[in-house]
Amino acid sequence: MITSLSIKNYALIEKLSIDFSKGFSIITGETGAGKSIILGALGLVLGKRADLTSLKNKEEKCVIEAQFEISKYNLKSFFEANDLDYEDETIIRREILPSGKSRAFINDSPVNLQELQELSVFLIDIHSQQQTQELSDEGVQFKIIDAIANNTEVISSYQKLLKTYKSEKSKLNALLKKQSDAGKEQEYNTFLLNELVVAKLKSGEQEELEADFEKLNNVEIIKESIDKSLIIANEEQFGVFHNLNEIKASLQKIAPFSSEYQVLFERITSLTIEFDDVSRELQNCSEKLLNDPTQLEFISQKLQLIYNLQKKHQVTTVDELLQIQADLENSVLELGNIEEEIASLTNSIDIKTQELDAFAATIHQNRNIAIPVLSARLIAILETLGMPNVRFNIELLPSETYFQNGKDELQFLFSANKGTDFGLLKKVASGGEMSRIMLAVKAILAQYSKLPTLIFDEIDTGVSGEIAIRMGEIMKEMSATMQIFAITHLPQIAAKGESHFKVFKSTIDDDTQSELKLLSKDERVVEIAQMLSGANISDSALNHAKELLN
Repeated sequence: MITSLSIKNYALIEKLSIDFSKGFSIITGETGAGKSIILGALGLVLGKRADLTSLKNKEEKCVIEAQFEISKYNLKSFFEANDLDYEDETIIRREILPSGKSRAFINDSPVNLQELQELSVFLIDIHSQQQTQELSDEGVQFKIIDAIANNTEVISSYQKLLKTYKSEKSKLNALLKKQSDAGKEQEYNTFLLNELVVAKLKSGEQEELEADFEKLNNVEIIKESIDKSLIIANEEQFGVFHNLNEIKASLQKIAPFSSEYQVLFERITSLTIEFDDVSRELQNCSEKLLNDPTQLEFISQKLQLIYNLQKKHQVTTVDELLQIQADLENSVLELGNIEEEIASLTNSIDIKTQELDAFAATIHQNRNIAIPVLSARLIAILETLGMPNVRFNIELLPSETYFQNGKDELQFLFSANKGTDFGLLKKVASGGEMSRIMLAVKAILAQYSKLPTLIFDEIDTGVSGEIAIRMGEIMKEMSATMQIFAITHLPQIAAKGESHFKVFKSTIDDDTQSELKLLSKDERVVEIAQMLSGANISDSALNHAKELLN
């Protein structure tokens, strides 16, 4: 519950600090006095966005601080999950700087608006006239039914599973599209891959084949040249080898006479050895040379195959062809993996579909049990609020669609009078009827919800007299288990409160300010008398006010 609220430099409020008690509190004041300002300030504490128009003095910062007693509401896990210090008396502070920047703190730890909004869900429900209109929204109707049906945990489990299910469905659809697109090219890619596999390409193969081709294609010229070289080298009397030996023998005779001749002798000796080695290599080449047309044809065909493949794939080397082959293999393999993934995902989705259906069936069953309970309790309360012939027709319509809260659609119909057909709430219910229905809903939900504080903002629209008295009694009954605030214009409701605050305007040095004051017992009598008769309070109005308070 909220125990105190302080506001500084907000709208028409220069400075305000007020304490609140548990039970049923009333807030009254003339139209325009600043009741909406109080709610606006509280809204900022609960995480609503702010702007510079909120500042009364544009040169100073706005500070709004609220203290909450939360020891009974099992919120320690929230504080741990968000790495915040837990205090039974938790303080939320919101600051708006003149620069326009906004800051938020929980127990002096800075937080973002999302964290503030997540915490506020557990602290306060501000019920406004706009929320009354939301009663005709199917989502709100489901929340009412599910609260009574105790569906919170099962819906939470269903939603977690649904998130995974939708993620897997999305992934499956993407894979199926990828498979379809790849399938169109698969046959051609397989053909290209088979061409390369059959070619049995090897890195460096092209260079070797081209060298062998040149040898075999010119074997006669090569053999003729080698044989001629051997004849010149080894001719008995005039051959190069014979002449080198002659030179070597001559230099050997003079080598001892000078180091210069010795060097020349050693050089000619090395040259003789090297030339002999060359001659032997030429002899080996000559012996290995064969005129092999079959091998030449084989090499020619293999080279032509390589050249054709290079032209087709627009590359110039065998290594590039091998890379293309690897890429095609990966593409074909990837498609095979896609098929495995599709099969695995399909199986997983089938299992999750069964689990979702089981959760949805439980949710549906719980709702079917809760709907008669809700209808009966609504009728019982509304009969005391001047609607003796009210009827509800609430039907669950099974669907094949997985919604965020199950697989049901809802038909929530209403009739206020005998002889009238059922119709949608927003079409057939008046403003006063909607206010009473919403109060009945809140009264019922109070028995199922652990929400510590509920604020009714002018829920008394369109009602008066005895109905207002009963509405006040219902709110007072609710305050036995939770903190209730009612912002009202009706004296019958105002008289039911245990505490009574008045919002009013005052003018100081041409400056208009809104203030909030806790009324004493005597001041309450005067305030309620004014609500009954206006500014000119009559004795009968004072007496009536006392009667209402008693």
